[in-house]
Amino acid sequence: MTESATAGPGGAECPAWLRRLAAAAEVMDVPRVARPPAVGGRHSAVLVLFGDGPAGPDLLYIQRNEGLRRHAGQPAFPGGKIEDSDDGPVAAALREAVEETGLDPAGVDVLATLPELFIARSQFRVVPVLAWWRSPSAVRPVDIGEVAAVERIAVADLADPANRVMLRFPSGHSGPAFRIGPMLIWGFTGLITDRLLALGGWERPWDASVIREMPKGAA
Repeated sequence: MTESATAGPGGAECPAWLRRLAAAAEVMDVPRVARPPAVGGRHSAVLVLFGDGPAGPDLLYIQRNEGLRRHAGQPAFPGGKIEDSDDGPVAAALREAVEETGLDPAGVDVLATLPELFIARSQFRVVPVLAWWRSPSAVRPVDIGEVAAVERIAVADLADPANRVMLRFPSGHSGPAFRIGPMLIWGFTGLITDRLLALGGWERPWDASVIREMPKGAA
């Protein structure tokens, strides 16, 4: 993971492995459970932001406030609804990330948009926007009514089999999840994280045959 591409102005080079990952993710297969319907749903976008942290590549996550009506307490990628004033999903993902974490978008290089996915529980049609954190800035919960915590989590920790589990969700479907400290990353965010680990070549053998119930209060 030491290969690199052309350096962006005023920051770290975008690694060649991330450009390859972006190209693969842009055309990745969407699992049937996450395929959008022909019509309907709320259009939204999330920022899937890779950086270069102390332990190697990492991803930026937020943890939503426990008092929210939707997705209370859940870890997620920064993002939200695409507003009429946004110039598409990329603009929406960056705007939401700024509002939620305070990051400086001038230090972010967008590489690709992934296929649209659907969250049946909240009826959101979500476009993941994959980006490189060329020049990282300080982040924190800005909108404390919505965001309880902001964390950069190392890819190595996400790929560690000791941190991986299959969960049965409230919908009855099962999917991959990740236990990282106090965070339980599951559902839509867990699905994207799982796919990125596989596409990036980081996935390590883990026992996906044992399906566990959601911890009380995690849903």
